[in-house]
Amino acid sequence: MTGKSALVYSEELLKYDFGPFHPLKPERLSLTFELIKALGLLDTSGSSLRSPRIATLEEILLFHTPSYVKQVQEASKKGTGRFDLGDTPAFKGCYEVSCLVAGATLKAIDLVMTDGFEHAFSPGGGLHHAHKDRASGFCVFNDAAIGIAYLKNYYGLKRIMYVDVDAHHGDGVMYGFYKDPGLLDVDFHEDGHYLFPGTGQATEIGEDPAKGLKINLPLPPFTSDRTFIYAFNRLVPKLAAKFKPEFVILQCGADAHREDGLAHLGLTTATYENVTSLIHEIAHRFCAGRLVALGGGGYNLSNTSRCWSIVYSRLIEAKCAEDIPLAWKTYFESIVKEKAPHTLHDIITKLNEKKDRKVTSHILNMVQQIETTIGI
Repeated sequence: MTGKSALVYSEELLKYDFGPFHPLKPERLSLTFELIKALGLLDTSGSSLRSPRIATLEEILLFHTPSYVKQVQEASKKGTGRFDLGDTPAFKGCYEVSCLVAGATLKAIDLVMTDGFEHAFSPGGGLHHAHKDRASGFCVFNDAAIGIAYLKNYYGLKRIMYVDVDAHHGDGVMYGFYKDPGLLDVDFHEDGHYLFPGTGQATEIGEDPAKGLKINLPLPPFTSDRTFIYAFNRLVPKLAAKFKPEFVILQCGADAHREDGLAHLGLTTATYENVTSLIHEIAHRFCAGRLVALGGGGYNLSNTSRCWSIVYSRLIEAKCAEDIPLAWKTYFESIVKEKAPHTLHDIITKLNEKKDRKVTSHILNMVQQIETTIGI
């Protein structure tokens, strides 16, 4: 199934920066790019580095309201203020770089739709919290939602599948298309009772004519790879088979990793490898491989860069050396001032069987309820 895949990246994306004390660090993008490069993934046949483009105002308005866009433009000129309760501060040039982030995702879509690529990865994208009329959760513009609207309006697609495994629920995407039957939205995330934004309960399944096309699996804290992968592999292929997508978007936020400081799940690199491999297979089965992967959350720089490098390796079906190259470890330590990881994949530790059985039982009950409700 190997085909042409693109990484959409430039250093200009690092300007999406809320300051040195904000948890969303732009360095996660440069560290990911350098690790992908150090692992030789850009030298693999069929792999290509492409620069992002700037989304036009018309493209931003495919999802966002004119009044909100004007608010961002004005705040961008002033360089001060906050777009929400404080998580998403304004900064000089925030409008322009937010358009670049959105444009990177649109460039990834164009590469797949018109430039002969089967897959593309935009690690700077996946800003899934922004709503039509407001910023939220570090997200100024919702590039994923803009991308979905772009596929519908510019390419005329009728069935788009969006899969989100960020620890935080992709509320901006789900509510933005809650009544839209053209989007199958499948979102695995930490239960909103424990984590921002507090949404995404299993009972939220869309409204007519989209009822049954918004699938939420809220996960308890400490959910393990074993349970996550079982639930994901059981639900997602059946949902795809029923929907038959023409295009697949995967948001692979790395904050579901067990060592992320802003969430409480128990996942490792094994889940990101499994998820990407399965979505890759689904894309080839139903839509000639048309798949765009996006970044999203990820607040531990070591784990984010490793998870996203694994995502790209699965898109191009390349085998990487397990030992991380010394040059990248040196670069990481010079940037982060912490010891670099030695291996690409996590070392799997023994589960707390009693705790895992309880979590597994809860998740399997939800899976069965979803299957019954949706009819799969």
